[in-house]
Order: sequence, then C-alpha cells, then structure tokens
Amino acid sequence: MIGPHIILASTSPRRKDLLDLLDIPFEIIPPTASEERRGQESPADHVRRLALEKACSVANHNPESLVIGSDTVIEIDTRILGKPAHLEEAKDMLNCLRGRCHLVHTGLALVYRANHMEIMWVETVRVWIKNFSDFVLENYLKTQDSLGKAGAYSIQEEGAYLIEKIEGDYPAVVGLPLWQTAKLLENAGVSLPRKVEDIYQTKPYANWKDFG
Repeated sequence: MIGPHIILASTSPRRKDLLDLLDIPFEIIPPTASEERRGQESPADHVRRLALEKACSVANHNPESLVIGSDTVIEIDTRILGKPAHLEEAKDMLNCLRGRCHLVHTGLALVYRANHMEIMWVETVRVWIKNFSDFVLENYLKTQDSLGKAGAYSIQEEGAYLIEKIEGDYPAVVGLPLWQTAKLLENAGVSLPRKVEDIYQTKPYANWKDFG
C-alpha cells in the first residue's frame, strides 16, 4: 500500500469486515467518545460529530496515522434509535419501525494530524420495514440479533428478513459508507489495490446482493 498508516477507530466487526474489502492494511484501535446527543442536534449532525470525535480520540495519540471514525443511528419521526440495552427495549424499537420507512444515518470522519486533515461525511439511506407479524417479531427477538445494533436490527444478518427494501448505500446501513470511504482515502494519498467500483459490482459481503 502506498500512503499513510491507517487506523480504524472502531470496535465494530462489521466495519472491520467492510474496510477489509478494500484490501489495505490497517490497525484497529478502540475510540473513546460519549454517544450522548447534544441539545437540539439533528440525527445527521449527531453522527457527523460522533464520527469525528471517535477519529480524533485516536488521531490525537497517533498524529502520523490516518484515522477513520464512523457512527450509525436510526432516525424516525426526528427520534434517534440507538442500540437497545435489552430485549424489551429492542421490541419497542422494532414495533416503532414496523410497517414504516425510516432513515439510517452513518457518519464518516477521516483525521490525519500530520496533514492537518479533518474530513466529515454523512451517508443517509431510506429503509422500509415490513409490516411483520407478532410471531415474526418474537422469533427474531429470540435470536438476540437485535442487541448491539442501532435500531435493534441488522441488515446483514437475521434482521434482513424484516426489511422490505432500501434506497441508498447498503454498506452504510451495515455501518460504513464504503464508496465514500474509498474515495476519501484515495484523495488522502492512499493507493487502493482494489477498485471500489469492482466491489460494488460484485457485492462480496453477506446478503448485499439481495439489496442491490
């Protein structure tokens, strides 16, 4: 790889797997950032700021590395749905989403202290949830797939069955807007051995092809 050392400021295995698709070496360092929403901050502004804070928390200690930060939230009726703390909260979230369209906002930040670079981006995707039955809901909750997932579902796992369709970037719903990440890395001087256009053509991740 030609370019700076890259760090992914994330503990998410899904973001790690998506970034792996670019075939570039990178290190993972967990970030430190409070996920509390500030005042009247919009959901898009919230994920933009959190992505930046995550990246900065790592970049401040690694000024010679290019650090990637990201954060994802669900928005419905201007309300933010984060990660449920337990199954009852997950059930409430999924009942709120049932039979409706919502927005998935994923913030992206690239911070490279050596080049005085701070870039932020928000990718927004529309997701339509099926009007699923109570039986389907209870069976999904039993899988515990909803825990640790924004909005209490995962598009790349069992939660895909709850989704009718999406409009926008599939990887952004998973947790990382891969196309934009690749383009920003190239702009920062990183030579990618694999074209992101080819990745979006073949969709080599989980059930990506089902939402093409």
